[in-house]
Amino acid sequence: MSAPQTKGTVLVTGGGGFVGGQIIREALESGFSVRVTARTASSAARTVARYPAYAAFLSTAVIPDMTVAESYAEAFADGSIVGIVHSASPFVLAPEDNVRDLLDPAVRGATSILEAAHRYGGGKVKRVVATSSFASVVDVAKGKRPGYTYSEKDWNPATWEEAAAADGVSAYCASKKLAERAMWDWMAAHADDASFALTTVCPPWVFGPYAVPPTSTEGLSESVLLLDGVIDAPAVPPFDFGGYADSREVAFAHVRALEAPGAAGRRFVVGQDFRYQRAVDVARERLPAIAGRLPRGNVGEWEDAYHIDGSEVTRVLGLKYGTLEDTVLQTYSQLIKARELEGKV
Repeated sequence: MSAPQTKGTVLVTGGGGFVGGQIIREALESGFSVRVTARTASSAARTVARYPAYAAFLSTAVIPDMTVAESYAEAFADGSIVGIVHSASPFVLAPEDNVRDLLDPAVRGATSILEAAHRYGGGKVKRVVATSSFASVVDVAKGKRPGYTYSEKDWNPATWEEAAAADGVSAYCASKKLAERAMWDWMAAHADDASFALTTVCPPWVFGPYAVPPTSTEGLSESVLLLDGVIDAPAVPPFDFGGYADSREVAFAHVRALEAPGAAGRRFVVGQDFRYQRAVDVARERLPAIAGRLPRGNVGEWEDAYHIDGSEVTRVLGLKYGTLEDTVLQTYSQLIKARELEGKV
């Protein structure tokens, strides 16, 4: 356990999730106290219980509707919140109604946390760090785009009107862009009266370990499910997002962005290039427990596609990227143990 918490309290939304859990761990280990939000008291209690060594530095706030700023009033009532990490957002790939089920809650949830910090933060909130996505950066319609390099300068060009009529996956990608844009628009409108600056973090697929190892494969994050799904699959998955980040790297970026002066008003692409074939090659070579259950594919192949430039987060926040090998091994090691508990391996 680290030294006593001296940096104030951070409000974390989405703390019950894969990335949110690592953000809570990183914040606690970095000297922050953490207030976890959830829709119910029981859900908040389950999240807090995962970090018993830091029980004295954890608190909870029930937020029944994250799209309504007033829901956050009690979370700020004691005046202790100095920063916010907003990592909660709808992940819906098959919405019945794109606007109702995905676009509207994503955008309203993103701006409500800013409005709440403005109304109820008492001027003490200095930084809001929001989890966006590489989906907010990439132009999905251009496919693999060999020779092109994506960075913070790029934006998914999808409009609200296009997203409203799009297929579920395209609508989800657009929702990330529209939500992030809405946050930046809110900040521009409040340039003269907001006490805080905004930073956004845009990772591609997030793999790597959970902060607290899962005991079941039920309820895994969508990204980790992708690697779990490769076990017993007939073929290596086709190219989709050509990038990944480790959960620990994403958490590091969020927490460092709470404090780093250079992070104010910035968006960061956090990630490296990724191909499923390389991940499968690593797992087949290093993990005998599942090697025979993984598709062989074209060993050593690296499909030509765009490059992801995640170097700004290294320059500004000091992030040191790990290797794909380590991320794959950490991910599958936890999955294998969870599957053993379920009798699947």
